[in-house]
Order: sequence, then structure tokens, then C-alpha cells
Amino acid sequence: MTALPAAAGPPGYLIRPAHEDDLDAIAGFEVEIAKVSFGDEAVTDTGLHRRRVAGALGKRGEITLVAVARSAPVRPVGWAWLSARTNSLTGARYGNFRSLAVADIPDRSQVGELLLAAVLQAAGEAGMGQLTGKVHARNLGMRALYRKFGFEATHITMERQEPGSR
Repeated sequence: MTALPAAAGPPGYLIRPAHEDDLDAIAGFEVEIAKVSFGDEAVTDTGLHRRRVAGALGKRGEITLVAVARSAPVRPVGWAWLSARTNSLTGARYGNFRSLAVADIPDRSQVGELLLAAVLQAAGEAGMGQLTGKVHARNLGMRALYRKFGFEATHITMERQEPGSR
């Protein structure tokens, strides 16, 4: 996939495939996602996140994209990751949304929309007719972004912690 123009978003940004030089920035985004999703229990080891993401870059079935400012195309301001999966019962291919994060910049919402639109385009080109994604219940921004792009809540994950287990 080549860089996609920012036709649907702010004109100063473009989307391109993530590459190895982006791993430090991506690991930082992954840490922020973990903090939003897991609070004090978040895994904040950037080296761990860097290694996990490195295995997906350029791999068949993995869509890994970054948003960059046209004026600074080597420094990601956003990141998105979708993995191809196969339903074990039906054999149908689908996409599992793994990550989407945008730096705290003035155009943050628009860059998030631009990234999600690019992921949807790439998923369609890869033949993924269904996409799924988890989001923490308190992550209102991502929930709103999912809804804006036609995602609907279909499952709720329930958790219980034994008193004193934390």
C-alpha cells in the first residue's frame, strides 16, 4: 500500500504503511492505549510493545498504518493496526482491530477518522467483509469513532475481581 492522500481529513496529513523506523513512536502509542484500557495494570514496557508490533509489520494479513504530517513525514502522529482472522466455525475471513491511537494534536479527531477510513479501505481491498474491535468501556472517544464508521456493539465483556486480588 502506498501513501494515501488526506482527502477525507485535514489536508496536512497522509497515511502510509508503518515501517521499522516507526517502531519507537508506535510503541509509545501502544503504551498509551494500554493505560487507557487497563489503568494501573497497564503493561508500559515499550520494548515489549515494540517487539510485539515489529512481528506484524509487513506480514501478510496485517494492516499496519501510520498517520504523518506532510511537513514531517517520518514522525508518526497516529497509528492503526488490523489483523486478518478466520472464523474457526464458518471459515469466513474477518478483520480484528488491534489498535488505533493519535497523538494529542489539534487535528486529533480528524486524523483518527483518516486512519480508520484508510484501514477500512485496506480491509475491503483484502476481502475482509466484517471487522471487529474491542474498546474499553470508558474510552468514549474510540467508541464514538467506531460508531461514526458504522460499528455496532455486539458483545459485552464482563469481568470480576476477587477482593484483594489486585
